[in-house]
Amino acid sequence: MELRDAIVGCLLGGAVGDAIGLPWEGLTRARIGAAVGAAPLRHALIGARGMISDDTEHACMTGQALLAAPDDSRAFARSLAWRLRGWLLGLPASVGWGTLRALVRLWLGWSPERSGIDSAGNGPAMRAAILGVCVGDDPVRLEAFVARSTRMTHADPRALAGALAVARAAAAIVYDCAAEEPAELLAALAEATDDGELATALTLAAAHLRRGESAETFACALGQVQGVSGYIHHTVPVALYCWASAPHDVGAAVELAVRLGGDTDTVAAIAGGLAGATGGPRSIPAPWLTGLHEAPRSVAWITRLGDRLARCFGQRPARSDEGPLPISWPALLLRNLKFTAIVLAHGIGRVLRPRVG
Repeated sequence: MELRDAIVGCLLGGAVGDAIGLPWEGLTRARIGAAVGAAPLRHALIGARGMISDDTEHACMTGQALLAAPDDSRAFARSLAWRLRGWLLGLPASVGWGTLRALVRLWLGWSPERSGIDSAGNGPAMRAAILGVCVGDDPVRLEAFVARSTRMTHADPRALAGALAVARAAAAIVYDCAAEEPAELLAALAEATDDGELATALTLAAAHLRRGESAETFACALGQVQGVSGYIHHTVPVALYCWASAPHDVGAAVELAVRLGGDTDTVAAIAGGLAGATGGPRSIPAPWLTGLHEAPRSVAWITRLGDRLARCFGQRPARSDEGPLPISWPALLLRNLKFTAIVLAHGIGRVLRPRVG
């Protein structure tokens, strides 16, 4: 598959996974199953429309920072740090507690090398897949970019280990055709990490996949019985398993992730991004794309961002003659205010709606 399709597919696959999973975030597996039944998942945030959250926003900001500094990880980190500072000023409705504290530290003068919080949350994994797709042809350079992306928000070594696993998976998909043997990829990721807990989880995932076990069975074996937590060593192995269960099909991988419950938007965004990198934009259900109610980070804008990244990283050494893709910051602020109101209304409706199941 062409690099352009892998990059655009990764960004859009992550976006639809984020949007499909967002309305179900925090619900148990049983509640989601009772509400949805056997029907295929669809957008459910605003009627039959959906919106993205911080998962997609972080992936897009990472892409923008890559365009600003495609070959210099330190300059990349500086660019990403300023984008994250600006993102916080835009009043995002969805931001992890660890990420929020780190961004406040950035504003207070901490450098991107020292601003990270001692947290093993899954925020860095949201930014990892696009790094693997773009710079994954060079493992040493990839590790440098992932480390700088991770440590500006999360200083816990487990956060870096989880983000590296996602980035390495995306790199192997694009540059080593690893999607043809997903169980072997999971086993290789277990061998590549020096984090014992993550290695154990990935080894368990590879064994379950070889036996043809369901994503739910694997999640339960990992202790995630009611839903998948935001701990990175839960999020990452489960997201990788959902991708590995349907590597070429964004719709199937995302549906598996969402039906597991818990942190549905992040797990589905990672799984969808990896499946999109494998199958390209054509592997994404068309209604999921047309149902995205977004501006200025619309499907068209994200596609243009992917096109620009493909032109940059399609040459070696990578060189960005165009720079980051323009976006309207006032429009982002207005969009965030609207998003906040919609999410609050959705949350109130969830509380008032009679519980099913």
